[in-house]
Amino acid sequence: MRVGARRPVWEASAEITQRPPSLQSVYVADLLFDTTERQQLCDLLDELGPQAPTVLDPWTTHDIAAQLVLREHDFLAAPGLVAHGAWGRFAERRRLAWKNTAFEDLVAAIRSGPPPGLFRVRWVRRVANLNEFFVYHEDVRRANGYGPRIIPSAEDAALFHNVGCAPWYPSRRLRGAGLELVWAGTDKVITARRGLPAIRVRGLPGELLLFLFGRDAADVEITGPPGAIEALNRTRFGM
Repeated sequence: MRVGARRPVWEASAEITQRPPSLQSVYVADLLFDTTERQQLCDLLDELGPQAPTVLDPWTTHDIAAQLVLREHDFLAAPGLVAHGAWGRFAERRRLAWKNTAFEDLVAAIRSGPPPGLFRVRWVRRVANLNEFFVYHEDVRRANGYGPRIIPSAEDAALFHNVGCAPWYPSRRLRGAGLELVWAGTDKVITARRGLPAIRVRGLPGELLLFLFGRDAADVEITGPPGAIEALNRTRFGM
């Protein structure tokens, strides 16, 4: 980040049931960008293997694959990914159990698309799924020598829409300043938190999303009064 200013139970099954590829064309619309991010992430995971670094150090690519499979296939533990306390600790134990599954099997399960149920609902795919796969895709890319990429304009628009979906939540810990998110090169501005003095974070939509998720690798420019920027630097963003 450029700081014009700042930065940024039961055991896992040893086998994952595979669904026939035809289900992807029947139930998964290619025009939804979570499909693109999912497949590109899987290609990268296959290329790098299970021990490649991620920006979520000490997590490796194997950890991210286990996390994504837990999210979509482990209905009992998955809510613990956003909960705290005992349920969150349970989810982490389950993630470690999933990590005992062969890496290639985890990647194959991710590549097969969302299972029947919640993760095939179109609004979930447009928001939660796109966010999840875009951010984890970049977590792997940025830690392995890849910088920001050129995003198709339609996907940029989808990502900026998602930046505007409840931005107060990942920025909820910020105190003593307002926060505005600006799509670089446009006049589009999202007010994440009202207040004065105001901090402006400027970047392309995907970089703004990474910023909200607390990723220091986000390529954004941050401007504002020094005291407000200090408050920003002390704040932990993300879920």
